[in-house]
Amino acid sequence: MRSRLRVADLLPVSTVGLRSRPGRAALSILGVAIGIAAMVAVLGVTRSSQADVLARIDRVGTNLLTVANGKTIRGGEAELPVTAGAAVARTDGVLSSAATATLEERIYRNDRIPSGRTGGLSVRVTDPTLLATLDATLVDGRFLDAALARYPAVVLGHYAATVLGISGVSDHPKVYLGDRWYTVVGIMAPVELAPELDASALIGAPVAAAQFGYAGNPTRIFVRAQTERTDEVAGLLGRASNPAHPEEVAVSRPSEALTARLAVTDGTTVLLLGLGAVALLVGGIGIANVLVISVLERRGEIGLRRALGATRRHVAAQFLVESLLLGAGGGAAGILLGATVTYAMATLRGWPPLVPAAAVGAGLGAAVLIGGLAGVYPALRAARLSPATALRTA
Repeated sequence: MRSRLRVADLLPVSTVGLRSRPGRAALSILGVAIGIAAMVAVLGVTRSSQADVLARIDRVGTNLLTVANGKTIRGGEAELPVTAGAAVARTDGVLSSAATATLEERIYRNDRIPSGRTGGLSVRVTDPTLLATLDATLVDGRFLDAALARYPAVVLGHYAATVLGISGVSDHPKVYLGDRWYTVVGIMAPVELAPELDASALIGAPVAAAQFGYAGNPTRIFVRAQTERTDEVAGLLGRASNPAHPEEVAVSRPSEALTARLAVTDGTTVLLLGLGAVALLVGGIGIANVLVISVLERRGEIGLRRALGATRRHVAAQFLVESLLLGAGGGAAGILLGATVTYAMATLRGWPPLVPAAAVGAGLGAAVLIGGLAGVYPALRAARLSPATALRTA
């Protein structure tokens, strides 16, 4: 009569080694778990980071352009004409624009701060349309309008307010700008695609002209274009802002810097996944090593089973299933550990936590595959043992 081994009998037999030596099994599982955890965490953290970058791009839009003074043909710093802001605003396809200019004046918390200790802050002239053009928001107070732009009123960028120790405007705080006192009327939230504004103090063009001799030449113009015509508008802005020397105008799209980060992240992800695969391979070798030792230690058991009618196929299946269980256990533990790392990292950085379903499925599948491959040689070695030899050398 042909000997058969039911699945219900195979599982208990295959777990004898795992149950009798739990420490060794745990270490084998840990080796695979580390590799899977590394791969899941890398993919999870990468996707979470990318989701954050894409969300930031969506918030500010890809239709934001900047026009800045570039370089002259001799390598010097060019200057945008006084008419640049108005000309850009009239360009076909432009929804809104805001001209800004950096001044040489410095801002301090009070008039007793030594000159030069600015904390890296700058003073910029701006149009009242800046907030709407950038889709920026205020933490507190109000932004400059046509009336406030004529008076010594200042709006602080988020970082500038922190450096100056100002958290609100309800008590009408004042700062020392140039050699005059200015009242802080607003504090901006961080601006995603114009981080230079975070460390700036913003004042109106009329007061800058009256008190600091501002001639009206902008150094940077923010432009919000019709989304479907962004590339077309970008090609027009150079000549619109400086008709005499369009080559001296630098036009850029801030969202491209964030998009470049995605490409860099993808390259890093491939490298880290390679390291995770190496760790997984080492875990598979560990399983194979443990099972080879297990075969040597359990020769008496193998010989007895063969003498009682178990076939070579049954013995091979026993050790192969044991290997698959070790791989599956490592995969499950690795997925749990990798997901935990992802959620912790994303929460710490303020990213939306994402663990790709493909990473979970691929991680578990890779662990089982590695476990199966690691068990092939030990299973074949166990199957080749003859009952007489196994019992004699037990």
